[in-house]
Amino acid sequence: MRLADGRAGAPSRRGGAGPSDHKAVTIAGRTVMVPVHTAASFESPYAAGRPNAAGVSVIERDGAVVGQMTFPRQPRFYALQTFDGIPYAKIAVLHGRDVLATTVLQNCIRYQSRTKTCQFCAIGQSLAAGRTIAHKTPEQLAEVARAAVLLDGVSHMVMTTGTPNATDRGAAVLCDSAFAVKASVDLAIQVQCEPPDSDRWFERMRASGIDSLGMHIEAVTPAVRERIMPGKATVPLERYMKAFEVAVPVFGRGQVSTYILAGLGDSAEAILAMAAEVIARGVYPFVVPFVPISGTPMEDHPAPTPGFMHEVLQPLAVMLRAAGLSGAASKAGCAKCGACSALSTYEATVDAPRLPPALPRVPWRPAMPDLVLEGSPLGHLAR
Repeated sequence: MRLADGRAGAPSRRGGAGPSDHKAVTIAGRTVMVPVHTAASFESPYAAGRPNAAGVSVIERDGAVVGQMTFPRQPRFYALQTFDGIPYAKIAVLHGRDVLATTVLQNCIRYQSRTKTCQFCAIGQSLAAGRTIAHKTPEQLAEVARAAVLLDGVSHMVMTTGTPNATDRGAAVLCDSAFAVKASVDLAIQVQCEPPDSDRWFERMRASGIDSLGMHIEAVTPAVRERIMPGKATVPLERYMKAFEVAVPVFGRGQVSTYILAGLGDSAEAILAMAAEVIARGVYPFVVPFVPISGTPMEDHPAPTPGFMHEVLQPLAVMLRAAGLSGAASKAGCAKCGACSALSTYEATVDAPRLPPALPRVPWRPAMPDLVLEGSPLGHLAR
């Protein structure tokens, strides 16, 4: 989308870990993250005018008005700085409408080598531009999280991290960070990292106060994984599956999730097959359209078409409903927020499963011996 006034609302996000080069907007009561800094967005047929006095911006497609939107306001906690002089916005930022997000370690062992890095990742860009710091300490995160809850009503938090080593893969620093935040403020937390080398970390994570866990496959077929994310592909899919099987009993069904980026080269059939695999393990597959980020090797890679996303999300929503999983049931994290994918909208359109006819209402009466009901249609209720 093209914006007439890029300063409206909360600041847009450039670079960094995870989805980026986008801005939060609210359309029909739903806050979504819309790409605004990518090459495709500059050529988009959709344009948003300057907000009026009420904060409403008109959306046009090729000059014809098609809707309107508003912008989440600038967070109040952005005006503050830590006791040691670091602006809060360099510690954590607002995602969507009410999610606090941070990258605890802004460096990654894979990012320094183009032969190992994930080709879509921009984790080092925001650090190089001075928009963040390399390591957010537990004390800094606790201070910012408390302010974000008290000043802006943040309801949950996402902590991701660059991979610091080939052993715990970030689990240790995430445990320390979550423990400090939970000691400061009552806030649901999701953390995201690669599967650690030992399954014991999952119990440690839960004991540290972590509510939900994301371990992101991103690409689902070996050939695409090796081409797009050669370093991360050295952690085989079999390790992810084993990690899912161990983590779900610790955190609960639907509280473990995995990001899948549609549009990297995997077919719709391959994505749905992988989704079925993880759903069977109680894991929520959060399928998100790939957004090319400027300055990365994949900045010119096309985003998936709306038709491709429909081909994936519509049957996926049916699969999730049948398994009793939903993004809304997540305690914290990307799936709960849902702003980077239309999956939750598809979930809302799936018909609820048919319930068996209700038993006729039986008037209350004093307790009677089982003999009275023996042989009657309601005999089983007396037992």
